[in-house]
Amino acid sequence: MDSVSEIVEYLVLKDVDFCDARLEERYRLTITVVNDEIRAITSSKHTGISIRVMINGMWGYASTTSRNIEEIKKAAEKAYKIAKSLAERGGKKIELRMLASTEEAKPRVFHHPWDVSLNEKLDVLFSLNKIERNYDKRIVNATSYYHEGIDHFELANSFGSYIVWDEVRTRLASFVVASESGKMQKSYFVKDGTRGFELIKNINLNEEGRKVAREVVQLLGAKKAPSGEMMVIADPSVAGVLAHEVMGHASEADEIIKRRSFLTDAVGKTVATELVTMVDDGTVPGAHGSVPFDSEGIPASRTVIIENGIYRGYMHNLETASIMEVEPTGNGRAQDFNRRVFVRMTNTFFEPRDWKFEEIIEDTTDGLLAVKSLGGMEDPVGGGFQTDVLMGYIVRNGEIGELVRGFSLSGKALEILKTVDAVSREFDLHGGYCGKGEEDLVPVSTGGPYMRAKMLVGGG
Repeated sequence: MDSVSEIVEYLVLKDVDFCDARLEERYRLTITVVNDEIRAITSSKHTGISIRVMINGMWGYASTTSRNIEEIKKAAEKAYKIAKSLAERGGKKIELRMLASTEEAKPRVFHHPWDVSLNEKLDVLFSLNKIERNYDKRIVNATSYYHEGIDHFELANSFGSYIVWDEVRTRLASFVVASESGKMQKSYFVKDGTRGFELIKNINLNEEGRKVAREVVQLLGAKKAPSGEMMVIADPSVAGVLAHEVMGHASEADEIIKRRSFLTDAVGKTVATELVTMVDDGTVPGAHGSVPFDSEGIPASRTVIIENGIYRGYMHNLETASIMEVEPTGNGRAQDFNRRVFVRMTNTFFEPRDWKFEEIIEDTTDGLLAVKSLGGMEDPVGGGFQTDVLMGYIVRNGEIGELVRGFSLSGKALEILKTVDAVSREFDLHGGYCGKGEEDLVPVSTGGPYMRAKMLVGGG
């Protein structure tokens, strides 16, 4: 803590409104196995310090990779001069709202990745690869992927906070391709979270490998999906796209302040049926987007965005919370020490309800079960929803029928949410990385229950 504390003390003497310094040490290991051969093993370690200064509501940022105190002071001086120069051109003082904190948080890890040999990690990938490739001769490509990230943070600020924390994440994924008579199909499996290697050990490789291989082979004979407006039962990955890409990004308070969100002035309004409750919760144990603190040293929290169909509020960092006169929610996040802090999501999802998945199917006369999202479109301005889906099943008269291949789902988010008439008790989260636009990636997760609503289906 010596470096970050000393720099904050150095800047406070310059009569700034606020300043902080954050030390980061980030380690990454990635292993890729393709068709029983090692394709790549890469590791990296990055260390740096981010320094921020606020004067009259204007920010100055600077960073350095040096651990030499004189070099760090040069970066601090640069951040100060930027903030002062911008403040002299205009600005308005902002009283940031924050309680000083002195804490240390260690991750809940039972089997640290550093204690696991490279050979053991490779054995997992080769085993998964073999299970998938041996399932059927029509499988032409199987890629297995392992990733671990170990991060250490130290933060001090002019409010008197001194915080130290660590984050550990692991991920196992596979991508499988099958081919027959000129047709090709793909499927995938991903499991990740803020866990150690115990997350990998708890995966049934035979079950997951055979499942994804079976899916891709079955998709070779799948029919084209129907098209038009219909009732869709969205699985957790598909529901998660609606929660994250549309409602989530539009609920980030920096977009609200700039009035670039279709949810500006939505607080207190009905935006969905009473079955819909949506939250951003950075405290979910083991979830990929969980953090003990955000990049400003604010503890993670559970933020209710929609409650029983009523829109309740936004996600905040220090600055937006002060401007809107509310408490920060722990959503100020930066990709790394060389990037600025934005309002960002953590784990964003719809909450489960009382329906069983089987009951939703039995209650559906004519609809489509959508399974495995392939990603979606971010549209906080217009509120449009769009996602491509790997596969689905026709549902008729309460029974799951024919398998259909890839299709798209679209519509206006608020129109979709106002047609939600069934939400399952089954619930799942899926991890990944989210950008603000196309960059500044941070770990997140999204998902939720199975949800039935009316959407526009585009046939594959």
